[in-house]
Amino acid sequence: MNVLEINGVTKRFGNLVAVRDVSLNVAKGELCAIIGPNGAGKTTFFNLISGFFPPTSGTIIFDGNDITRLATHERVTRGMARTFQITEIFPELTVFENVRIAVEVADGYRLRPWINRTEAARVHKHVETTLKLVALDIKADRLVGELAHGDQRAAEIAMALALRPHLLLLDEPTAGMGDQETYQITQLIRRLHRDSQYSIVLIEHDMRVVFHLADRVCVLDQGRMLAQGTPQQIAANEAVQAAYLGSAA
Repeated sequence: MNVLEINGVTKRFGNLVAVRDVSLNVAKGELCAIIGPNGAGKTTFFNLISGFFPPTSGTIIFDGNDITRLATHERVTRGMARTFQITEIFPELTVFENVRIAVEVADGYRLRPWINRTEAARVHKHVETTLKLVALDIKADRLVGELAHGDQRAAEIAMALALRPHLLLLDEPTAGMGDQETYQITQLIRRLHRDSQYSIVLIEHDMRVVFHLADRVCVLDQGRMLAQGTPQQIAANEAVQAAYLGSAA
């Protein structure tokens, strides 16, 4: 069963075609990595999936429903969550408070001035469960702005998970990280995928991460889908290897 079906999407900005006739299916529980050089259309493609841009043509099906023209917040309520290349958090709040905000949004409390004791206890439990999932429960009371970059990224992922997504979109989750932080985030994503069975699509520039995590790799080239396959198939693809992977393959 596919959680996501993208059929021939194209995105034009005037005379510029940023994404051209791209199709992609993501099965439930699959981790699909999208790679390609700067300017290949990866972020635009993510923006089409998550609803920041409407496609010029083509359709996007999520959980069997056509969401092509739905706004971003409507996609979130249907079970789609996204992180960004530049970490989106509230640095002046604690880890717990950051995740609590996401939980309250997910549970429909965002516009309410107060919640009762039973609701507050339910929110608290959800936050605690989410923090344990990303191994930040021992840092729940720390200000996010004081954390290392890798922990900030984990906090952002926790905020996405708090929305109870069926599909998690990760935009360069290891960007700007050293080897140890990259390893920690890679292990976190592996746990979410293998142990918690999340469906994940990620953009990633670090080929070590891609080949370690992905069930399938998709290569974009100048807005087109150049190749799709297992990490082994992509590593053995001479055109992909010459254009993107080089010695990393």
